[in-house]
Amino acid sequence: MKALQFNYKMPRYLITKLVGGFIPSVYWNTRLSCLRFLEQSEPELPNEDWVKIKVKYGGICGSDLNLLSLNDSPATSPYVSFPFTIGHEIVGVITEGSSLGTEFKQGDRVVVDPILSCVARGIKEPCPSCQKGDYSLCEFKTEGILSPGLLIGACRETGGGWSSILVAHKNQVYKLPEEIDDLNGVMVEPFSCALHSVLRNPPKKDDTVLVIGGGVIGLCVIAAIRALDIPCRIVALVKHPFQAELASHYGATETVLLRKQKYVEDLKDSLGAQLLKPLFGPEVIQGGANMVFECVGKKQSISDALRFTRNGGKVVLLGLAGIIDGIDWTTVWLNELDVKGSFAYSTELYKGENVRTFEIAIDLMRSKKVDLSPLVTHRYPLEEYQDALVTASNKKSRSAIKVVFEPS
Repeated sequence: MKALQFNYKMPRYLITKLVGGFIPSVYWNTRLSCLRFLEQSEPELPNEDWVKIKVKYGGICGSDLNLLSLNDSPATSPYVSFPFTIGHEIVGVITEGSSLGTEFKQGDRVVVDPILSCVARGIKEPCPSCQKGDYSLCEFKTEGILSPGLLIGACRETGGGWSSILVAHKNQVYKLPEEIDDLNGVMVEPFSCALHSVLRNPPKKDDTVLVIGGGVIGLCVIAAIRALDIPCRIVALVKHPFQAELASHYGATETVLLRKQKYVEDLKDSLGAQLLKPLFGPEVIQGGANMVFECVGKKQSISDALRFTRNGGKVVLLGLAGIIDGIDWTTVWLNELDVKGSFAYSTELYKGENVRTFEIAIDLMRSKKVDLSPLVTHRYPLEEYQDALVTASNKKSRSAIKVVFEPS
């Protein structure tokens, strides 16, 4: 089968790192970069608790682009095993496994929670985090029957969504009801990321919430807040007009375009804040949002999140920020801000019960509280991976939101 793999090799890493800033296409040039498009055998089932899945759609995540552009922090490198097939946003059908006929049957449409926690790793005494249901915080990500890997799409044995076939532990697999189409299915994973951040940090009904970023995660945060019937005021700071339209569609009260000379003034007005002039440097904001969801992970977006949060407010970081110099953290202590990270999905309190995040996402889609299929704007066969990655990396020129592979 065909697959797109990432394999760290120092010469390729250095070439990509040096040239990529000037010629971005080198990031997906398989002759020079760490990305490889190849034929490989199907991954094997580790044991009887695993199933084999044929991929229908495999999404391209911002974290995947970050990986290919070599922007990941070295702090994540112990939690991968090379070479690995990329792709953790997955909808597919089950084709093989010992569980067929009991829990699953051949042809079941499923989505995959890719986190490789204690259960998937075959660890008999789960870590304290997994015992509590906080699977994204698993302490044994490098142990057990698998090679190191945070998730499917970063572990060499499992395969990934950027191929035709992968394997997953039955604990990671969720059946899709008929009411949910495949385009919503491939959105369950990113929507679950947003749900996790909102359910762990729920806005109050009278709050003003600022969502920074009009990409998939930012739009999913807005959609999650509204699907959960939280009647707060939402202001979305987005880069492109087509993102503003979608932010409004999914429930943003107001949208502000990221225009260099004007957005600070526009955002100040929208949030009812006040601009103060320092001796030098960017404007100081007095007032702002009660809560900010930062969904970009860049220097400017994090700086804006910190300064546009009112005294005593909360900043939730979803943007997968890495090593970033030049951020002024003064407002964190001066305004006593609560800064919270959010990673992936887990187990949430939902309708009075502890429920896996993926199950909540599926429930909200099934009950028509949210339809995320319009966010899938582009589909490509795996062979056209270079065009797909260019599209995913150049959202403005192609009005792209979610780009997915459709392996044959």
